[in-house]
Amino acid sequence: MISPKKFAIAAAFALATAIPAQAQDVTADTVVATVGGTDITVGHMIVARTTLPEQYKQLPDDVLFTGILDQLVQQTAISQTMTGELDREAQINLANQRSAFLAGQVLSGIAEAASTDEAIQEAYDAAYGGENAGTELEFNAAHILVETEEEAVAIKAELDGGADFAELAKEKSTGPSGPNGGSLGWFGKGMMVKPFEDAVVGMEPGQISEPVQTQFGWHVLILNETRPLAVPTLAEKRDEIAADIQSAAVQARIDEILETTEVVKPEAEIDPSVLKKLDLLKN
Repeated sequence: MISPKKFAIAAAFALATAIPAQAQDVTADTVVATVGGTDITVGHMIVARTTLPEQYKQLPDDVLFTGILDQLVQQTAISQTMTGELDREAQINLANQRSAFLAGQVLSGIAEAASTDEAIQEAYDAAYGGENAGTELEFNAAHILVETEEEAVAIKAELDGGADFAELAKEKSTGPSGPNGGSLGWFGKGMMVKPFEDAVVGMEPGQISEPVQTQFGWHVLILNETRPLAVPTLAEKRDEIAADIQSAAVQARIDEILETTEVVKPEAEIDPSVLKKLDLLKN
């Protein structure tokens, strides 16, 4: 990985190698430096840039060019002084990195191939077009949260007897919305925990629920009103849909590969703490 610390030095060297390149058609194979007989090309520099943190990619091109070239020159020169063989730990580290890189290349190709314009449009139409257009609702509700079912039942009885929901929420709710009368504002499906959402979806505006249990405690809900959820444009949802398509395609391919690949694990149990024993790599 390229070190960000190298971007402010060796400007003269970078300039000397960059100027001649401007006079010719630059390709990935264009040589920008030769270090101990080893060529460093524009391709090397392009790939090196992809490994940088995003904030460094925003640096001016000349600064970035200087820093990347200097770092590649340095690491190439230093690597050429390596004598003897890599130790066992280093060899295994390289093998792990190669395996991870190749796996990443395979999965990146699958993800890119899956998220076509046609696939994105089809997914968008399935979610927001046709009969589904404008049918999704969002809800405006309030709740009173307490610790026990007994407390919730008692609160429901008070509400059935005519007690004001907002005042009761301010008085008895343990949730952060209590001081605001229990108001949760507007929300759509998927934004609340499942038991809470199921209760709200099954209610009519103005209705008060029976006590509902979630991991947070016991709730008594009131559904104030509903309204159609505004249908987002394809442009607004494109990135999200593409990510979903890619994730599904990648996972499907991983499952397929693992199902068709023979994996053999020894029956003998291994103490998980063995992972801490770096000395095993010295044997």
